[in-house]
Amino acid sequence: MEVIITNSADEMSKKGAELVAAAVKKNPKAVLGLATGGTPVKMYAELIKLYKSGALDFKKVRSFNLDEYVGLPGTHDQSYRCFMNENLFNHINIDKKNTNVPDGLAKDIEKSCAEYEAKIKAWGGIDLQVLGIGSNGHIAFNEPLSGAMSKTRKVAISQRTISDNARFFKTMDEVPKTAVTMGIGTILEARKIVLLASGGNKADVIAAAVEGPVTQLVPASFLQLHADTVFVVEKEAASKLKGKY
Repeated sequence: MEVIITNSADEMSKKGAELVAAAVKKNPKAVLGLATGGTPVKMYAELIKLYKSGALDFKKVRSFNLDEYVGLPGTHDQSYRCFMNENLFNHINIDKKNTNVPDGLAKDIEKSCAEYEAKIKAWGGIDLQVLGIGSNGHIAFNEPLSGAMSKTRKVAISQRTISDNARFFKTMDEVPKTAVTMGIGTILEARKIVLLASGGNKADVIAAAVEGPVTQLVPASFLQLHADTVFVVEKEAASKLKGKY
């Protein structure tokens, strides 16, 4: 595990973009695992800048998103398909046929999840997975007590995460209570993982994920078991780390 501490969220975003760009330059057909939420937005903006400057080509890149709310169509402004289109896909030359987001409207969600897993394997696995981290240590929608070997599945969203996500909806009642998410086991199969975190509100959970015991109570702590994980952490989020990085 590598920990990179940055002086600002902007610097964190640029470093994250550099790592993604390096993966794409190394392999123009790279399979990227992508995340949503507030944390990666500026990183995506940096990737768009690189594309528009001619420094990066997404024409052959393929992608899989971590998760999607159950019950929201891709046209809903809070769906993760809509998020990815607006924050990245609409602004680069990626073929949207090569972008995958879990289907929150699938009639048979269990079958849809199995097909998602199969497609990841059929496309050669994920080369680089981008992650954020929730205030309770969740990665994707793998809430505390999620299993280390878990795969893509339907899950209940914890009340804490519902509260954290309420800012994106008009009322608390509108926040979906279930989601489809890649499992921790799915995430750990990626060849490289890059987790981004910023803000003092993430300091406790970053310390637990990086330096605490590997435990189901902090799902992100399972990243300690991965051979090539990079935590890119803004200094306030890193403020409770005890090691020298």
